[in-house]
Amino acid sequence: MASAVKARFVIQNVENVSALLMRPPEASCLLVLAHGAGAGMNHPFMESIAGELAAAGVATFRYQFPYMERQRRVPDPPRVLMAAVRAAVSKAREMAPELPLLAGGKSLGGRMTSQAAAAQPLDGVRGLVFFGFPLHPPGRPGTTRAGHLARVNVPMLFLQGTRDQFADLNLLRPIIEELRSKAALHVVDTADHSFHVLKRSGRADSEVLQELAHVLASWARTAF
Repeated sequence: MASAVKARFVIQNVENVSALLMRPPEASCLLVLAHGAGAGMNHPFMESIAGELAAAGVATFRYQFPYMERQRRVPDPPRVLMAAVRAAVSKAREMAPELPLLAGGKSLGGRMTSQAAAAQPLDGVRGLVFFGFPLHPPGRPGTTRAGHLARVNVPMLFLQGTRDQFADLNLLRPIIEELRSKAALHVVDTADHSFHVLKRSGRADSEVLQELAHVLASWARTAF
């Protein structure tokens, strides 16, 4: 059974936020996992994917962005969010220095992680993982949010649903192809941005999360 250790860390010597390290007995690596824009680290998706990752041998370090810690709805400016990513990576390394590090997150959390990594490599991080990369707002297809990905110097894994309104796969696939060996894409049929699948898929949401966890664990074994 995975152990769970609560933690707190400081961002830019000002913000003090919550975190949770979930570590299975035989962890192969540690994913520093940021939440999406509208829900914090204790959202059911975050808790469920952390549990599935633990079952697949991947430890997680979930953490709050400052605005979520203060129970506000509007996300912090990107500079604050990226500072939080760096501080979380540093705290995760401190708590589990022997585990190889990955970083990423759900939607906004993943994009802020990649922007931070594009601006300056995240210390010790060997790969990035995106649970629904938010390529564009719903109904407003575009690719400007992907401009920074070419400056990321570690492997990236994109986990996307075919019904994700935040990422038209016809736009995302060419971007990933241009990144070549640096990027891998795993597509879940009928899944939306929250990885809910249609009944006609014949699958439960829990099965999808299990699939994502196993894909991530397998990718991590070959990515570094």
